[in-house]
Amino acid sequence: MGGPGLDVLVIGGGVFGLWTARALQRAGRRVAVLEMAEPGHAAASSGGESRITRCMYGAEERYAEWAWASLVEWRALSDRASEPLFHETGVLWMYREGDVFAEASVRVLEGLGIPVERLGPSGLRSRYPVLRVEPEDQALFEPRGGTLLARRAVQRLAAELVAEGVHFVRGRAAPIRVTSGKHGALSWIETTDGRRIEAEQFVVSCGSWLDCVCPDTLGGRLFVTRQDVLFLDVGPEETGSLPIWADMPFYGFPALAGRGFKLAHDRHGPLVEDMDTLDRTVASTAEREARVFLARRFPDLADRKVVDARVCQYANSSNGDFLIDRHPGFGNVWIVGCGSGHGFKQGPSVGAHAADLVLGNATPIARFELAAKGTEQARSIQ
Repeated sequence: MGGPGLDVLVIGGGVFGLWTARALQRAGRRVAVLEMAEPGHAAASSGGESRITRCMYGAEERYAEWAWASLVEWRALSDRASEPLFHETGVLWMYREGDVFAEASVRVLEGLGIPVERLGPSGLRSRYPVLRVEPEDQALFEPRGGTLLARRAVQRLAAELVAEGVHFVRGRAAPIRVTSGKHGALSWIETTDGRRIEAEQFVVSCGSWLDCVCPDTLGGRLFVTRQDVLFLDVGPEETGSLPIWADMPFYGFPALAGRGFKLAHDRHGPLVEDMDTLDRTVASTAEREARVFLARRFPDLADRKVVDARVCQYANSSNGDFLIDRHPGFGNVWIVGCGSGHGFKQGPSVGAHAADLVLGNATPIARFELAAKGTEQARSIQ
């Protein structure tokens, strides 16, 4: 397929790629998406049951603005679906007095007019009896935040794109080398099974497989890490009005969609050397560490049975910033990735910015450029 009729080929049908395709299609471009499996598949960074959407980002005003703008699009997508894809559970961020991230978040959210509420120990105890609260505990509550049903949302978005004329191609892109094009441009890509797909422009947004598709471009600046996620046998009636919560480095979800009480450690786990051979067996230490935490913060839940566990992955940049930039070898190829574990919620805004770059309506943002990415992990974005 392909040929002179295709304006843009998006490589990767995850949340960044699909929202980019949506923005380009609505700008009148003829778009196709190349995806190695079904959107939201089990191994995808955009798969899984649920994601948090929040605007609390400390002093990072751009991320707060983008998350707030993205929420409008997520709500609209949810409203169009037969079952809700967004649940406004609110988001509770727990901390100790004087926490720099929390104080900066309040300043930014209030400045942007995004609702946020402070809670002290007594407010936490009365509102959320399932919590064990210490005298020094504080929290921020963001009432408009909540849960995105990730796999379902991605599948719904893909279905809408098909209905609007975006063509989906099943397959994997072969490596794009800097020697693949002519005169600083790429005319086509090949799939691993030998097909050739031509387009005027290309967007590479294949998450944890960016290094595979652009092997001589990122230069050790993509860090793919394992993340263990547990689900406990706890029903919604047992946690009352508890929203999504974060008591870093742990975070979790109340029971939703019949999956039980979800919790995870935000620690970036071991580096993944090969996505195709990733061992998705949950580490033996994950449950022990989770139970120690639960005994401190959710004592009534500390001994509950684990009913499911899974391994997902983060496609990280060195500091947690996104990568949205032109390919250094081609004027008509753009790289969009490094969601770094917090990118799902930002999909609509990332897609809008990426599309503007492709259309020539914007210039790259310095912090998202390839040149800004380091080769050693030093996470600064929460």
